Amino acid sequence: MRPFGIDRDVEVPVPGEGETWAVGAVILNERGEAFAQKRGPDRLLFPDCWDVVGGHVEPGEGLLDALAREIEEETGWQLRRVRRFLGVAVWQGDDGGGVRHEADYVVEVTGDLAHPAIEWSRHSAYAWFGPAELPLLKENRAPGEFLIHDLISRALPRHGTGHGTGRGPSA
Repeated sequence: MRPFGIDRDVEVPVPGEGETWAVGAVILNERGEAFAQKRGPDRLLFPDCWDVVGGHVEPGEGLLDALAREIEEETGWQLRRVRRFLGVAVWQGDDGGGVRHEADYVVEVTGDLAHPAIEWSRHSAYAWFGPAELPLLKENRAPGEFLIHDLISRALPRHGTGHGTGRGPSA
């Protein structure tokens, strides 16, 4: 039994043989704001760019188990519930790592949301983003490369009526 819940109708893709997969978590707080971290300036992939919590799926690891692991490693929080599947993005970084498939989810976590245990060797900042702060997510990205902005935008609650879909890199 998993230590976290999964809402009904949450899709979990099955990775194909030889594919490289990553997972991403859009974590919402009680105000409906989404958590993001700024990647450090020395990172090979997407330096100085905002990103959601997530990372690569290890060999033999399930997508949701990787999601729980990444959340704990990057924030110190524990995955409580997987609320919604946001979709799969297929992307290629400029690190020579090839094509990646990324499954993204809206999740609930437990822990002190005011004090994440950030990996400061890998990230330089963190913030909570509501609709007014969304333009900041385009920082250091070229036009048309607004994957994190678009993912968080679609994940944010809209007038209390629910959420949308989408996503991109969090390697």
